[in-house]
Amino acid sequence: MPYIDLDGIDLRILSALQADGRLTNQELADQVGLSPSPCLRRVRRLERDGFIRTYRAVLDRESVGLGLTVFVDIKVEKHSRENAKGLQEALTALPEVVACHMVSGSADFMAEIVVPNLKAYERLLTEKLLTLPMIGDIRSNFALTRVKSDAALPLTHLRREGAKPEPDC
Repeated sequence: MPYIDLDGIDLRILSALQADGRLTNQELADQVGLSPSPCLRRVRRLERDGFIRTYRAVLDRESVGLGLTVFVDIKVEKHSRENAKGLQEALTALPEVVACHMVSGSADFMAEIVVPNLKAYERLLTEKLLTLPMIGDIRSNFALTRVKSDAALPLTHLRREGAKPEPDC
């Protein structure tokens, strides 16, 4: 595990911002038990150190017309670093790919794709994915119901045993 220097207040800040990234600094400070200035300094440090990557709105897929989620297992043709890198670049460039992981097992990559409907997925598959020369095999799994998505990251593994909140200087 990489070196992580977070105390209890930092963890409360991260948890609060994961729950609601639109909190004002005053609201956040009240929630974590700090005054606004030290709270803002901590948030800026968490941003600078890469713990907080960005802030954004999470849209409802159905409301914006993206009713079909497909999990696509992709095998690379003729395993090579160049083919894997080329596939990563191609998948990253597709806006329909909302998440993608290099995996071990029967596939090399697993992509989460969102599209309006089955016809749109068919077009994406035939006109874009299947035209990529580095793809050897594709298996599509269609989501029937989204049970959990866009969840906050669990941070309980970062809590120090018996640690008390540290005052901010």
